[in-house]
Amino acid sequence: MKIANKLLISSVVLGLTVLSNGCVKLEENIYDQLATDNFYNNKNEVLSAVLRPYTHANAWVTPSGQDGWWRPAELSADQLAWPTKGRHGEDGGKWKRLHYHTWLVDDGPLNNAWSLMYWGMGLCNDPIQNLETRSLSQMGITQAEKDSYIAELKLLRAFHYLKLMDLFGNIPVVTQVGIPAKPETRPRAEVFAFIEKEIKDNIDKAPLHSANMTGRMSQAGGYAMLVELYLNAQAWTGTPRWDDCIAAADKLISGAAGGQNGAMALDPNITDQFKNTNDQSKEAIFSIAYEFARATFEPSWVGEFYHFQQGLIYGGNRNGNDGVVLIPGVYTKYDDADLRKRTWLLQGPQVRFDNGEPALAAGGNEYSGQQIVFVDNIRKNRVAAQNGTDPNLLPSNMSEGEENSGVRFNKYKLGNQNPGTGGVKGGTLIPADANYNNTDWNIYRLTWVYFAKAEALMRKNGGTATQEACNLINECKRRAFSAADWATRAYTPATLTLDELLDERGREFIFEGFRRNDLIRFGKFTTAQWWDHQPSQPFRNLFPIPQVQRTLNGNLTQNTGY
Repeated sequence: MKIANKLLISSVVLGLTVLSNGCVKLEENIYDQLATDNFYNNKNEVLSAVLRPYTHANAWVTPSGQDGWWRPAELSADQLAWPTKGRHGEDGGKWKRLHYHTWLVDDGPLNNAWSLMYWGMGLCNDPIQNLETRSLSQMGITQAEKDSYIAELKLLRAFHYLKLMDLFGNIPVVTQVGIPAKPETRPRAEVFAFIEKEIKDNIDKAPLHSANMTGRMSQAGGYAMLVELYLNAQAWTGTPRWDDCIAAADKLISGAAGGQNGAMALDPNITDQFKNTNDQSKEAIFSIAYEFARATFEPSWVGEFYHFQQGLIYGGNRNGNDGVVLIPGVYTKYDDADLRKRTWLLQGPQVRFDNGEPALAAGGNEYSGQQIVFVDNIRKNRVAAQNGTDPNLLPSNMSEGEENSGVRFNKYKLGNQNPGTGGVKGGTLIPADANYNNTDWNIYRLTWVYFAKAEALMRKNGGTATQEACNLINECKRRAFSAADWATRAYTPATLTLDELLDERGREFIFEGFRRNDLIRFGKFTTAQWWDHQPSQPFRNLFPIPQVQRTLNGNLTQNTGY
């Protein structure tokens, strides 16, 4: 059964009284928002203001179909790409620029990401200011509620700044609406210190994580942010903070920060975190919550990942843009016995959910009327078949894809909207899923914390795994294998090298937004070669401050190299 708080967050999309001057145009100064005075008159209005930034976060932190944080965080790395497939996916070359590390200072997608994220930060600043300056009697809340809301919003604001700092490094910090109107760029180390202080000053004032805090920032979310800060501290500031990373991770592992469903713990299998009842996961720390069944607020990631006819495959009514796929070769990095390979990824011939018959491609594309078959390569296989030539002799790059190119996303599950046999020919009828389209998107989950602590232990030990580090990774990884298969696949201090840890992070957190960060931390983002990508210049570890923003605000200093 879905919890009430999740519905509250989703309902903000439908019924929120306008807090600011509508949608922000991307060419406007995005540091000030015009707030209305006639608001915060009762607890419901206050709660709507507190929850508003979460619905906006759907746009920038998830693969939402918009140019937010997720696209540059993943599509510039070595696992995922959005290649041109036949007549689809060229999109002005923006996916190629991300893949090749040739983005520009005036790239519209990077400006969109900056604007969306600072807009979200403004949606935190506005209610913080109003809560701090209005009387309790006017708002109809208690002092304890006021303090808790402010702490929650300040943690959420810190999350916005963490992700902005991740992409752009040196950024302005604004804590009041419109003041200053043209803020100066601050060095990344200063931004890091601001985020750290903001979290530490507010984490104990925020609520413990619980079912009532699903989809909201809690003490657990605060500690997860500290884990991310300290895990990347050496890359972001030049100073390692491994002990601090371990201490923050232990707060979560021990359950001291609360849990979404009782004591925080790893889920027993690899699907609980990603199914449409994942609000019942025990390891969810912070997520973007959806409740389509009651509030019509639905996950936005389907457009990014789904094929044009994906609804046939899973028994739903939502299709996608045939966009993001695995880079050739990533699929083969999974052991054939790895359940993640079979359940999180789609490869090979696809069948209909309703009757198990072949799922056919729609008209107008390369495989019109033929069965959809996702392949682990990106090239013109149809051309080779027509010519009777070896497809391996054809070029494979970001420009040579076709409709079926690439292994696909199957990690998060929407469930089936329509009844069917689950893709089994002549199988038992499965009724429609009452939780269809309610799947939350995890920002932080406990598995990620286990991996972070293990890495910190290894870094402290000169890059060599300790037995404790092996135990942490093994606890997570063993869920992906049967008992018989696991016997020969557990890590030891000899087999868990840093390179292997990076590979295992890739297998575990594919699609989750961390890959660029990981490659930077492991020194490979600009130095490594993969598929259709050559090493780039070191300054590409940061994205440029968008030229549109520098034109609007002359106090913004461009990052080195641009």
